[in-house]
Amino acid sequence: MKPTFSESMELVGLSTNWNNFSDEQKELINTLVENGQTHLFSGWDEPGTNDEAKKEFLESLEKINGNYPGGLVGYISNARKLLAESKAGANPFEGLTPEQPEKVDLTSFTDEFKKYEKIGADYFDKTGVVLVAGGLGERLGYNGIKIDIAVEVLEETTYLKHYADNLLAMQARSESKRPVPFIIMVSQDTGPKTIQSLEENNYFGLQKEQVHILQQELVPAISDNDGALALKEKYELILKPHGHGDIHMLLHTSGVAAKLAAEGIEYFMFIQDTNGPSFNTLPAAIGASVANGYDFNSLAIVRRPGEAVGGLAKLVGNGKEFTLNVEYNQLDPLLRATINPEGDVADETGFSPFPGNCNTLVIKTDSYVRILEATQGIIAEFVNPKYTDETKTAFKKPTRLETMMQDLPKLFGESEKVGVTIFDRMWSFSPNKNNVTDAAAKYASGGPADASATAENDFYAAGRARLEAAGMKVVEGEEIKILGVPFTVGPKVILRPSFAMTLEEGASKISGGSISDQATLIIDGADVSLENVELSGKTGLVVKACSGAKVTVKGKFENDGFELVELGADADVPEYLKIRGYRFENRGAQTFEFTEPGEYVVEA
Repeated sequence: MKPTFSESMELVGLSTNWNNFSDEQKELINTLVENGQTHLFSGWDEPGTNDEAKKEFLESLEKINGNYPGGLVGYISNARKLLAESKAGANPFEGLTPEQPEKVDLTSFTDEFKKYEKIGADYFDKTGVVLVAGGLGERLGYNGIKIDIAVEVLEETTYLKHYADNLLAMQARSESKRPVPFIIMVSQDTGPKTIQSLEENNYFGLQKEQVHILQQELVPAISDNDGALALKEKYELILKPHGHGDIHMLLHTSGVAAKLAAEGIEYFMFIQDTNGPSFNTLPAAIGASVANGYDFNSLAIVRRPGEAVGGLAKLVGNGKEFTLNVEYNQLDPLLRATINPEGDVADETGFSPFPGNCNTLVIKTDSYVRILEATQGIIAEFVNPKYTDETKTAFKKPTRLETMMQDLPKLFGESEKVGVTIFDRMWSFSPNKNNVTDAAAKYASGGPADASATAENDFYAAGRARLEAAGMKVVEGEEIKILGVPFTVGPKVILRPSFAMTLEEGASKISGGSISDQATLIIDGADVSLENVELSGKTGLVVKACSGAKVTVKGKFENDGFELVELGADADVPEYLKIRGYRFENRGAQTFEFTEPGEYVVEA
């Protein structure tokens, strides 16, 4: 194959190397030059100089070309279109008016909440869980992948183990006992460490075959409005993340979505890497989707006006309507321009009328696969260049196309139904994303800290809420500040998913009893029941039972339990403790562990 480009001075070096390229590489080079990318091959060295760098450069171009639907030409074409719209100042919401989305309010444990949980529990073996886990813990001050961070430090359970425990609990409760598919999107940074964590822990009890690892690839940066791919140096592109919307493309190109749909998976639940409460919502969220016929269900919280969380709204106009997440910095000007000149303000409830997006999603599989096939999994890309001046002719630094997984409804038609299900914040949304210093500053300014300590705090609070819903008396402890971040001293309650995944299940295993403000209760086992159990003072009680062990716990327990020990900012401790500023020390908590099937009674 001959070069189709003219042998200008800048491409002489490329021409002299031409016979060293494969036919596929020659075709790709010709195509790129024809699409305005001559600079990629300008000033190439003669054969014999930097040959390995040339080889690696062409291989990287081939890899990107193969990974992106439509190839590099498609990426460049999309970039030019979006950059032209950005330069023109196009308003993505032009002609659209925000209205209230269709909402299911599950912020309280009502009969409706329990009804939806019951429906959802019947779908445990028809649900796949998708974990978006492309992030490292550097921002938190943790040198590793975020899903290896401990969600709680009483027993040092990592996020990844916590999620696996929930999958195992779902399997155990389904009639078929079918393994729940677990799809994990990783990045080049997190992929090897995620696989290492799974392998070193024997997949946390999951079957290797039920875990699907999908690696997100990087995309080329763009240096100008003409869509020129940016070079870091000769023979090396600048590559950047494409956004978590890539999960849709990966589920399509890997064939995993279609395969699981064919195998009877009816819903996918998408969760974030360090949002531990996600599985609290799963039964009711699936139930709400089933009962209301939602093809796409966005889980949400009540939102404070101005809070840095996207607002969910139904956008109506131009002959169509769709429910979508509107980023918080776009919501206020949209409201001012349409329905409320005061912008993003509270209604009579004291909160924004537009609920806050948790980025936990429930998507109906059959409609999802249909849309993926129609779009090749490319989900509503956008570009956000930073210009050097008002002329918008040059960038401060190279930009790139991005995607967000919550933008899928932009591709929906009239036949797809989108809803919003609102949960209590503690129950559904407690991301672990800020280091202690940043978290303290955010909390001091009136916002949520969203740190390791607050994530652990809400983990225990969810346990307390389950106890109260079952009728146990719970005395709430005082809130203190550790390194400027709020933390409630207790009671610290961990009810593992093996014990209860729905409120009704918890209520069937707990009868009466009470727990004091500084006590600790940890229950792990499907056949553990509590009969008028009382935990006073700082008492700690841990009960663990294997499958087939039926354990009845009775009476009043008293011991010195677990003590909270605050750590200084400069404490010489492991990172998982340093990023929260405290640890717990066992001062005499009672532990009962049953490793053989049988019937047992634990009595104080």
